[in-house]
Amino acid sequence: MAKVTSKYQVTVPKKIVDEYSIRPGDDIEWVAAGEAIRVIPSRKPAAPRSHEARLRCYDQATERNRRHRSVPSSERPSNRGWRRGDLYGRGRSR
Repeated sequence: MAKVTSKYQVTVPKKIVDEYSIRPGDDIEWVAAGEAIRVIPSRKPAAPRSHEARLRCYDQATERNRRHRSVPSSERPSNRGWRRGDLYGRGRSR
């Protein structure tokens, strides 16, 4: 059973995440159904990736991480052109 946090967030159980291939950033729809609430993924479940495909993704991520860490922090740009606070109003009409 999931609990609602103080920010009205709910954790989707792993069994459901695996069964419906829900990933971070996916949209889900909440539909009132009488005394119940239906949660509907916005897309059809994707076929599970093969073992080889998962290994390729892992290798690519490892290589990106290795390249990122090889650049000294003194050479990384310190100004991205945005601040963390800018993200909170992003996409909202002002």
